Amino acid sequence: MRSAMDAMELVGALVAIDSVNPSLVEGGAGEGEIAAFVASWATAAGLEVQRFEGARPSVVVRAPGSGGGRSLLLCGHLDTVGVEGMTDPFVPRVDGDRLFGRGAYDMKAGLAACLLACREALGHRLRGDVIVAAVADEEHASLGVQEVLASVRADAAIVTEPTHGEIVVAHKGFVWSELTVHGRAAHGSRPDLGVDAIVAAAPVLTRLGELDAALGTATHPLLGRGSVHASLISGGDELSTYPARCVLSLERRTLPGETSLDAEIAGLLAGVDGSSRTLLVREPFAVSPDAEIVSLVRAASGGAPLVGAPYWTDAAFIAAAGIPTLLYGPGGEGAHAVEEWVSLADTEAVTRVLVDVAAKLCA
Repeated sequence: MRSAMDAMELVGALVAIDSVNPSLVEGGAGEGEIAAFVASWATAAGLEVQRFEGARPSVVVRAPGSGGGRSLLLCGHLDTVGVEGMTDPFVPRVDGDRLFGRGAYDMKAGLAACLLACREALGHRLRGDVIVAAVADEEHASLGVQEVLASVRADAAIVTEPTHGEIVVAHKGFVWSELTVHGRAAHGSRPDLGVDAIVAAAPVLTRLGELDAALGTATHPLLGRGSVHASLISGGDELSTYPARCVLSLERRTLPGETSLDAEIAGLLAGVDGSSRTLLVREPFAVSPDAEIVSLVRAASGGAPLVGAPYWTDAAFIAAAGIPTLLYGPGGEGAHAVEEWVSLADTEAVTRVLVDVAAKLCA
């Protein structure tokens, strides 16, 4: 392994680049500069580089094998959330084991571990490729990983989101839906003509609470229960008019094995003059605890525990492409928060695990 200073310097260099997702924050810098940095760093390290210039830039870095071996995909995202309320978010600051700055924890340290492990693999003369996908837009619509997966294949994958040294083998998915309850607009003085869409939505809200309670009766051993909640509600134009419609936006958090939610939506709208549309679907993720990649990471990490995560990640897309996948990354705090930091010792430990797994899987 190279020196510990490499990890601190690389994480710091990545944090110093503004890569706020412009789909989340108007005027956000996006991934252009950080993608160029990753490509330049990898080229200088003797690695192969492929740029993806779709809606937003992603980079694939490769330590090519000699041929005939299996390949390992390491994946991390380039983008971050916004920086409102932060002081000097792009000035990396080290205090003991902690490196502070936007994206340090989520997930530029994980990306740095991928890049350092790929560089290390180059000197191991492996038969299979070690590939790093540094992808755009994970914090919004995951445009980057979808574009990369259209042309990159691997036999196993590790997503280095921050997991505090635990191995995440399952996480929830989610579905965003919009329900519209219809009424009839009329002047407030004409109840004979008006139909109040907001009042008509009351049964939908009641059923929503009942559905959420019912979801609590079935649990996943690592993820707990599924859930549904009302995220947004709007209706009406002004005080003297019966509202013609009421719009309710829902988020349903899903468990592995849950499929179509059409019946749930139909039940919410039963007997109500209403309609629905699906805004976004992100499937849940799970990998067998007996999968080879899980065994390899457990062995390399000294028996890290297998856990589930409540949040969603790009691992779901990679697994859906038929690649056995898990999440394993460093510890820290402050994802999407005003103060964010990552453990440098954890980052180095994750790098060592990635190198060990690559040496075994790709040999």
